[in-house]
Amino acid sequence: MAAVEGNEASASTSEDPASIAAEDMAVQKREERLRKFRELHLKRNEARKLNHQEVVEEDKRLKLPANWEAKKARLEWELKVEEKKKECIAKGEDYERVKLLEISAEDAERFERKRKKRNPDLGFSDYAAAQLRQYQRLTKQIRPDLEKYAKLREESGEEFYPTSNSLLHGTHVPSKEGVDKMVGDLEKQIQKREKYSRRRSYNDDADIDYINERNAKFNKKAERFYGKYTAEIKQNLERGTAV
Repeated sequence: MAAVEGNEASASTSEDPASIAAEDMAVQKREERLRKFRELHLKRNEARKLNHQEVVEEDKRLKLPANWEAKKARLEWELKVEEKKKECIAKGEDYERVKLLEISAEDAERFERKRKKRNPDLGFSDYAAAQLRQYQRLTKQIRPDLEKYAKLREESGEEFYPTSNSLLHGTHVPSKEGVDKMVGDLEKQIQKREKYSRRRSYNDDADIDYINERNAKFNKKAERFYGKYTAEIKQNLERGTAV
């Protein structure tokens, strides 16, 4: 009986390494599965967070104006231009000259084509159209001073936003810089207006050598370019002494 028990004990001890190895393998597989499960869980949470952020950003983009991207690009470009101007002033350089040196001939030609296409010169059609073009040209030159605007808003308080009962006539005093700027702009307009050619008056005593307005313009052009060569021939024809 004792011999049988000894044999069973020896058999159980011989089986222990295999069972221990199997248990270790099972534990490793369970830990590997748990690790993969945790990784999948983290990836799912990260994907859920990114999807939520994308939904929020898309909602913001949908609420923005239709031309927001163009306005944003325009503002960024204006900021770069201002920084470049300040850099040129600090170096004592002319910004317009530096800008022209950095632009290639192809880009300059492309910008010129776009400018002509965007703002074609339609000429004079009527006084209302001329006044509108002058207004648009002047408004494009306006550059508001946001610092002065914020300072004036703080100083004025509630009066900055007038109502129907507000009395604002005569309360605003323009700054000296604003007055000087307006005077300078008016002087430029006067100088530019003086360069315009006025309509020439009709001379009743002039010789009529044309049959209509188109022929009169052609004769003036011909006289301007070839008058000094044909003056003698014209005089002979008028006197009747031409050969």
